Amino acid sequence: MRHKQTRPAAPLPTRDGVGPSCVALPGSGAWATMLDFLIERFPAVSRAQWLARMASGELVDQRGLAVHEARGFEPHMRLYYYRATHNEPVLPLTEQIVYRDDELLVVDKPHFLPVVPSGPYLNETLLVRLKQQLGIDTLVPVHRIDRETAGLVMFSLRPATRAAYQGLFREQHVAKSYRAIVTLPPGQGLPSTVQSRIVSDGGICMREEPGPPNAETHVHIEARQGTLARLKLTPVSGRKHQLRVHCAALGAPILFDRYYPRLLPVAADDLQRPLQLLASSLTFRDPVTSQQHKFRSARALLFPEG
Repeated sequence: MRHKQTRPAAPLPTRDGVGPSCVALPGSGAWATMLDFLIERFPAVSRAQWLARMASGELVDQRGLAVHEARGFEPHMRLYYYRATHNEPVLPLTEQIVYRDDELLVVDKPHFLPVVPSGPYLNETLLVRLKQQLGIDTLVPVHRIDRETAGLVMFSLRPATRAAYQGLFREQHVAKSYRAIVTLPPGQGLPSTVQSRIVSDGGICMREEPGPPNAETHVHIEARQGTLARLKLTPVSGRKHQLRVHCAALGAPILFDRYYPRLLPVAADDLQRPLQLLASSLTFRDPVTSQQHKFRSARALLFPEG
């Protein structure tokens, strides 16, 4: 049986809820030193910033040994460091803890808050906020939802049982439902089931292409108001942006979606116009306690006034 390889524990501790970042050096290259590699790999980080990290002992290899300015390039070595952010957007949004036991944490996430650090977001992420609030360095999300999507996110508290919860999503043993407000002409219907093949477009979006389906969504119209409708969406699979792609392909794009059916220019978040997509419920049998769980988001999607 082939066993999944796991990354060794990071040699730097979590600091203020933020774990160290890791970069793996390639097997070959023309860099004389590790510093040369880092400067080329991360052009937005200056030489002076890398030297400051080295001087403070905040750049180490996988064995915990400090990396200094003259240390030569070593193929396949992993380096660890604390990421810094400048002018990180402050998000005046609040998450709510829905459930917690010894193994599991379920949180109701607001729109616009990333689940994990990415891009310009580090401290203003759900994972780091929860680590700072709860003091649990071993906290790890066992599934993800988009930054623009609100709703339920599940976390594992203990490494010993983490694989059991991750397996629930991998083996499709979690029943997930979403709510979405879409643009839908009066009288137009929608199919109860959508199947298609969704692949990356080579950039940040996804697209449908001919071929065997790899994505399936059940669709139910719950309510209508003029040219809008509220849908209950039940994904069977879990492709990236699946619900957004399926709704757009049906001619019923999700309200305020800046990616589908066409990618709009980058703009600052408009907190008054969040993507109208909500991860509204999670239902499953706990693989550790055998308890049957059904969690519901306290958030709701309302038709716009006027």
